[in-house]
Amino acid sequence: MSLYFKYFAIQLKSQMQYKLSFFLTLVAQFLISFTEVAGIYFMFSSLSIVENYTLEEIFLCYSAVLMAFSIAQTFMRGFDMFPRMLGNGQFDRILVRPLNVIFQVTASQMDFGRLGRLLQAAIILGIAIPNSGVIWTWDKIVTYVLMIICGCLVFSGLFIIYAALSFFTTEGLEFMNILTDGGAILGKYPFSVYGKGILHFLTFIVPLALFQYYPLQYLLDRQDSIFYMIAPTLSLLFLIPSCIFYRFGLKRYSSSGS
Repeated sequence: MSLYFKYFAIQLKSQMQYKLSFFLTLVAQFLISFTEVAGIYFMFSSLSIVENYTLEEIFLCYSAVLMAFSIAQTFMRGFDMFPRMLGNGQFDRILVRPLNVIFQVTASQMDFGRLGRLLQAAIILGIAIPNSGVIWTWDKIVTYVLMIICGCLVFSGLFIIYAALSFFTTEGLEFMNILTDGGAILGKYPFSVYGKGILHFLTFIVPLALFQYYPLQYLLDRQDSIFYMIAPTLSLLFLIPSCIFYRFGLKRYSSSGS
């Protein structure tokens, strides 16, 4: 862990060498998310509820997803940029070092400019908390924290799968953005809004709903079963096939020759 923090400090120091560029990246990421929030707000200017959800309840849902995604983007940037690492030979250098490969890829790239979205999510949460009607008892607080932490890890699993596919194609497959960036965009509304088919897919195949839709029902007192509270922890099982698939691709990797 101490080694990871050394990587963390190095990455942060290097990005802060160009403070104006860093600041502008933060602002850009903030504004990208703002357009999504503005879309939700203007829709609710015409509609009072969407599938029995109020504006503040939607904000509570979206803030958790946006926080999870922005943290995953920040600290899993190495997997998001993995095809480039394969192409320029950087990954070959990683393989000859006596450290865990996944750890090295994770620590090799961190994009702190992505935290602009985290700031946006914190503002949305600040608006939602006093107006959502949720009584923030200890179990509700734990549920919301689990939504963020487990959501971050599920998105991380998707980035790992994206990287693993690059072992077979060398180039990144953009369709994975449907599940990463697309998942974050769809997550601005509870996944039940998109129909039962989508909800089932995002429950049993790519478990985005396990950290978004089900715990939200517990927060809003629409379900009182403990399952809805701990549902985000079940989504962590997704990391097992993600890492297995990555190691499967790694065993079949041959250098790109760069």
